[in-house]
Amino acid sequence: MTMIRDLTEDDVPAVASIYAHYVTGGVATFDEVPPEAGEWRARAAALTAAGLPFLVAEDDGVVTGYAYLGQYRPKPAYRHSLEVSIYLAPGSTGRGLGRLLLGELIRRAPATGARCLIAVIADGGDPASLRLHAAFGFEDVGRLRNVGFKHGRWIDTVLLQLDLPQGAAGSTMRQSSAG
Repeated sequence: MTMIRDLTEDDVPAVASIYAHYVTGGVATFDEVPPEAGEWRARAAALTAAGLPFLVAEDDGVVTGYAYLGQYRPKPAYRHSLEVSIYLAPGSTGRGLGRLLLGELIRRAPATGARCLIAVIADGGDPASLRLHAAFGFEDVGRLRNVGFKHGRWIDTVLLQLDLPQGAAGSTMRQSSAG
């Protein structure tokens, strides 16, 4: 049975490994060198310190995916706009893990003081991420053409946005440079 929970220190190597798969073998991220576990520890600490969720999906003690909310852009005026990041372990796609992770991020987002969630999705030809976000009410708000060059080809990004209900108890989010 899948459990969605907060990231722990023990999960960091699995997170680094999952992300490395997408860095080296795909276009879901425009990173070209996989961050080391230490970089992931620092990122997770900064997100947590800012009051933002960093979640993992776990099946029988194995991390099968992760998701987090980070500030959309580093400038202070963007502080109420958060970017969604979701990555699943190879072999773990198509099992509803992305739906569980995204649902939990959306559930937790109002407590951060966010007004909207933004997904920046590389359009590498697989519509799964677009469909996942659309199922939760994210709307297509734009396309940036040929903004990434990776693995010998130009890649567009699609911008999706979900406006959150207003009137939450107030922002717990603190300024952060994580991302």
